[in-house]
This record gives sequence, C-alpha cells and structure tokens, in this order.
Amino acid sequence: MKALVLSGGLGTRLRPFTHSMAKQLVPVANKPVLQHCLENIRQIGVREVGVVVGDRAADIRAAIGDGSELGLRVTYVHQEQPLGLAHAVLVAQDFLGDDDFVMYLGDNVLADGITAAAATFEQRRPDAQLLVVKVPDPRQYGVAVVDRDRVVRELAEKPAAPRSDLAVVGVYFFTAAVHNALRGLRPSARGELEITDALQIMVEGGELVTAEEYTGYWKDTGSVNELLECNRALLERITPSVRGHVDAESTTFGTVVVEPGAVVTRSRLVGPLVVGADSVITGSYLGPSTAVGNGCVVTDSHVEDSILLEGADVSGVRELRGSIIGRWARVSATGEQHSLVIGDHASAEVAA
Repeated sequence: MKALVLSGGLGTRLRPFTHSMAKQLVPVANKPVLQHCLENIRQIGVREVGVVVGDRAADIRAAIGDGSELGLRVTYVHQEQPLGLAHAVLVAQDFLGDDDFVMYLGDNVLADGITAAAATFEQRRPDAQLLVVKVPDPRQYGVAVVDRDRVVRELAEKPAAPRSDLAVVGVYFFTAAVHNALRGLRPSARGELEITDALQIMVEGGELVTAEEYTGYWKDTGSVNELLECNRALLERITPSVRGHVDAESTTFGTVVVEPGAVVTRSRLVGPLVVGADSVITGSYLGPSTAVGNGCVVTDSHVEDSILLEGADVSGVRELRGSIIGRWARVSATGEQHSLVIGDHASAEVAA
C-alpha cells in the first residue's frame, strides 16, 4: 500500500498565516499538522508516500525533505491548481500505479491514528473505504448514507438537505478501481473534481464502497478556532518531560514539556503545555493549553490557551488567551486584555 497526502490548497480561512506558510505546516502541540498525518501513515506500515503540493511546495519540501527523518520515502507530486481531491488523484496516477493507497488530507488531525481502519480495509477488501464521523451539522462536509452492513449507498458533497449525519473524514482507502471512476469525471458546481462524485460513480456501478465510523479525536484544522481546539486536545495527550533548564525560582504543575535548550526563570508553568527548544521564559505565567514554539521569548507576561509560533516575542502582556501569534511576531503591552491573531513578522501593542 502507498499513501497520497494532499498538501496543496490555499488555506484562506487561516489567513494571515497562509499568506506566508502552507496551512499544513501550522503547528498544533508544537508539531506541524502535516507531520501528525505522516506519523499516522507510518504507524500503519506504509513507507511510500506521495505528497501533493501546490504554491507552497518549497515550504513543504523544506519541512519534510525526503521523509527519511520520519521513516518514509516521500515523492512530491505537483498540482498546478487546487482543482479538487479527485484531481489530486489524477495528477498522482504515475506515482500510485495499480497499488492500493490511503489518501489523507494534510490538514486533518486524527489523534488516535488510523490503524484500526487500515486493518478493516485489509480484511474486508472493499473497492473503497471511507472514514466517517457523526456531526450535528453535516452540510459543510461530504455526507455518506450507509446501510447496516456499513455499505455506502449514497454520497453528496456539502448537501443543503443532508440525508445522513455521517460526515466524511479526510482519510480514504482505495484500490486501483477508483481510477476507472475518475475517467470522464466532470467538475462540480464549485469547479472542482470531487472525490465524492467519483465514489458515487463507484456505488452506482456496483462496486463495494464501505464506511468505518471513526470514534477517536478528529479535527479539520481549517480555521483559527479549530487549530486552538486541536491544540488543546493534543496537549492533553503529551508526556511530561523537562529537558531544558528550569531554575529554582520557577514552579511546574501538571503535564509540562520543556524542550532542550529552553530556559525558564522566575516563572510558573501550568500544564498541559509545551515550551519549545531554545525558548526563553522569564518572570511569566504559562497556563494550560499553551504551545510555545522554538526560539520564542516570553517576558513578564501571562499566556494561556494559545499557540506561539517559532520566534514569537511576548513582553509585558498581562493576559493573553485564545490567541495565535505568528512566526517572529512581537507583542508588547500598553493596558487591557486582548485576544490576538497576528500574522508572520507583525508587531502589535496591547493594553498592559
């Protein structure tokens, strides 16, 4: 089996961050979302991975390289424009050949892995297998209608009147049968080649398409709020480890990670939280659900439920909550509590 990881797309809901970085590289719990995906793929024994890239190809290549550090062999597949999930499969056909493959959307986090789903696919051998979750409002997702035997009877992409509450998660298992369904596929009203349309062709053609309900933690990290929620969930799963320096005047409580090279002085750290390598925390309170990236500086500040990307500098801020601070951004204080979403290289002042 191979893997196809989709890492193109514009990430418009994550602007301003995606003006200067691929949305799949935004970190949760101090690890790029794309890396979470690749680690799940490695866990099911797949080593050959095709990564579909677009305008941010150079950034993704710089972050992932040839995949060897993750125990993978990565081939990059260029998609000129983000013309849909089915289009990504079409442009990757030379890489995929006739092999089975798992297609994984590079902005989806499945914190409990996909091992069980992979095993079910191997045992049952359907032509295609979807992962689905029950959601209260499925209108923003691909929706599957499934019978008692977990056989998919109907699929629709973002229907106005859903016939099911089962949303299709961004992980699909395919045999080579999907390639026949892609031939002659026409763009949808959105102007894209939809994978749900290809799957519906398979269903109508009598091929076996099944669905597995995913009961673990899943999040499509397409917006700031979703990133923060995902960050909270993943930090709940970390293992405490203090490999940096925490001085005698500082205290830690709960699940705290301090990476090598980080220096913490006169501060209180309350987990779950992680302080990235080479960061400097001085005279500050870092509270639960906080991820401080590598090389950050936090001075005389109170920060919780936030993500600080690499090189961010926060100084004199009394209370910072529910915020994402971009790479090398500087935040300093002037008077009241603020919640901030600040893009790369920005400089902001908030009330002290």
